[in-house]
Amino acid sequence: MSDTLAQTPIFRVNSVPRLILALVALVCWTAELSAAAESALDPAELPDYRIAAEDVLDVSVWREPELQRQVIVRPDGGISLPLVGNIQAAGRTPAELEEAILQKLTTYIPDAVVTVSVLELRGLRVYVTGNVRSPGQFEVGRYIDVLQAITLAGGFTPFADKGDVQIIRRVDGRETVLKFDYNQVERGRNLHQNIRLQTDDVVLVP
Repeated sequence: MSDTLAQTPIFRVNSVPRLILALVALVCWTAELSAAAESALDPAELPDYRIAAEDVLDVSVWREPELQRQVIVRPDGGISLPLVGNIQAAGRTPAELEEAILQKLTTYIPDAVVTVSVLELRGLRVYVTGNVRSPGQFEVGRYIDVLQAITLAGGFTPFADKGDVQIIRRVDGRETVLKFDYNQVERGRNLHQNIRLQTDDVVLVP
């Protein structure tokens, strides 16, 4: 009997705090990874993100606190800044806007260093129309693909032609139509059709 007890593993009381600390550390580490992943998906942090109307920007100039401004991009795509005046923001990346502002500031501040940050993504919106359950405009605040847009619209109706979905995109005043065949994508074929949507793209489900 004593031999059996001697072989039975004993859970020591003083090991409980260590176990709790380990669990807390694991939870914190997981939360940090989740936050990092979420941050990595933020469109404002992507180098190719293009500013849109209604986005909220923070514009600052190094060592010039009086020039710092938080501005909303107007419907015409422009913003107004001290010493700069009106300047086009929509359609540019933050880096491109920084360069454009810098060019206008060099007359007054030769060694200016300009920083543009996107605080709020209010202009990132897509439209889903046709044979979906809840058609409309969707302000997404992050990049989404065609499948995600259709899901936001409630999915297909029974009458939808899933094989002939169209993405209508306007570039430089011209409309481009891209095809999306849900039947192929559902079978794992031609997955490149499930493109990342851009601001003001229209997903048309016939």
